[in-house]
Amino acid sequence: MIKIEEQSLKNYTFIDLFAGLGGFRLALESLGAKCVYSNEWDKYAQEVYSKNFGDIPDGDITKVNENNIPNHDILCAGFPCQAFSISGKQLGFNDSRGTLFFDVARIVKCKRPKIVFMENVKNFATHDSGKTLQVVKATMEELGYTFNYKVLNATNFGIPQKRERIYMVCFRNDLGINKFSFPKPIELDNHVEDLLLKDESILNDLYVNREDTYYTGQKDNMYSNKCIRLGIVNKGGQGERIYSTKGIAITLSANGGGIFAKTGGYLVNGKPRKLHQRECARLMGFPDSYIFSENKNQVYKQLGNSVVVDVLQYIAIEIGKKMLEADFAVWLQNINISKKVANDYISRIKNFEQSISNCNITNEYFKDRCSSILSLFNQTGLNEEMVSRHKGSLPLGKYYLSTYKLAIKKYVNFMDEYYSKI
Repeated sequence: MIKIEEQSLKNYTFIDLFAGLGGFRLALESLGAKCVYSNEWDKYAQEVYSKNFGDIPDGDITKVNENNIPNHDILCAGFPCQAFSISGKQLGFNDSRGTLFFDVARIVKCKRPKIVFMENVKNFATHDSGKTLQVVKATMEELGYTFNYKVLNATNFGIPQKRERIYMVCFRNDLGINKFSFPKPIELDNHVEDLLLKDESILNDLYVNREDTYYTGQKDNMYSNKCIRLGIVNKGGQGERIYSTKGIAITLSANGGGIFAKTGGYLVNGKPRKLHQRECARLMGFPDSYIFSENKNQVYKQLGNSVVVDVLQYIAIEIGKKMLEADFAVWLQNINISKKVANDYISRIKNFEQSISNCNITNEYFKDRCSSILSLFNQTGLNEEMVSRHKGSLPLGKYYLSTYKLAIKKYVNFMDEYYSKI
């Protein structure tokens, strides 16, 4: 998980559908949002979820009455990907797991959240020649939402794992948010070796010593932001490949066979081994404080089905920015100020701060005057942070506007006096 500087979703509520291990919940709670409902049908995942969050998710979503779900601002859904995954049969909406999106749709229709935030496998974007994605897009638009999507790779957001997923963000039309930008990639500054456990005593049973192990002859001394294959076991099928820890990890999987099933093999201390469950958790952005099942196979499966917390956090930050802009626009409308005028006000405040800085004032009298005026400007509330803090209060808006006018007047008088004395 990344460290959050500002909880831009504070005072927002959300529901966690197809919750799994609670990756969406970790991400949104880190930005200040509150979970008011969760749903997960798998009993093993329910147990783990309860250990970490203190509540047991509802079961089969197809049997849940949407009217009984609490009202919420954000609906999160990492609906099952097996029906669309390239490692599955790709039956899409012909698979019962693929039709679960329509349970999301009926909840959206009933509860009308401000935001719908969804995730699925990369193949969802191209499944059935793109028709699957078009069905989802058309459904959300018919329900009165914008539809934004993008395939993002965890490698571009600080996680050394090749994990490409499609992310979908939908805003209710009345919010007036017509454009949404997904987060920009950041430079990867770590590799698999940086996430490995140091205690060899818990790793011994992960090492593999087989005669049918073959290496490419490539030296393991170069770092890369790609997977580096060094060798194979047996015929080198899925789960039988050995990679360098100086590169990134292959995609963690919930299924698959081979001696290194679900994680791939990595050359550690000159010997190949499978990744430990905690190492896999780190590759998914889960904190070390997260409590997993005692059943190792369940942990690997659950992590293979999970979302990357860091990527969700970066997207949620952008969602928070857009909601702040929307709140700001409503607030300005309530106090009868256009955004153009408001931006002019804000620009003047910044210009004042800059002009004071350029003047390099040393006289204590003028320094005190500057401090007083800057303090007055900071009370005007003509910025999005202040709007968020007071949730668009109309009385406060009018107060801030009058305070701003007073600050401008004092600023003009101050500059006249200052320049007349230098």
